[in-house]
Amino acid sequence: MNEMVEEFFNDGRERMDKAVTATRNEFNSIRTGRASTSLLDRISVDYYGARTPLKQLANISAPEPRLLVITPYDKSAIKEIEHSIMESELGLNPSNDGALIRLSIPELTEERRRELVKVVKGLSENGRVAVRNIRRDVIHELKKLQKDGDISEDELRWAEEELQKVTDGHTEQIDEMLKHKEAEILEV
Repeated sequence: MNEMVEEFFNDGRERMDKAVTATRNEFNSIRTGRASTSLLDRISVDYYGARTPLKQLANISAPEPRLLVITPYDKSAIKEIEHSIMESELGLNPSNDGALIRLSIPELTEERRRELVKVVKGLSENGRVAVRNIRRDVIHELKKLQKDGDISEDELRWAEEELQKVTDGHTEQIDEMLKHKEAEILEV
């Protein structure tokens, strides 16, 4: 394989891996009926005038399937943490005992489960689109190489076929993640 082709190919594969990882992270922040510490990844707290991610201010654990416990490193920040959780779109009510915050994760209604499945399907489609856009960009660069005479038409055709295989593999990963997340959400 031509060195330039390999460089574009590897760059495309890396970017596709990152798109799959980003999709996985988005999936993890979607609430299911089960407690998960990643549920609080998007929450940031106003800590001494600076927006700070919650996970930098506290230890977050899930001791039970429907309970999250947040133990702040600085007890004086407990009110700000509690306020940030209430202001978030999670719809959870924190219980503060002065030393730590407990978050009970309520059961999801059937309607809410269906809404979450739609959200997850949208996120997976965004991930697949990102992977396909990367493929398009790499093919565009490869066609430029071919047009400039750096690679032959056969090398271009071969590279496009191999890139399609890599693309298919990444979209299958996203589809598999979707299947698992959907099952997790619909699990009662």
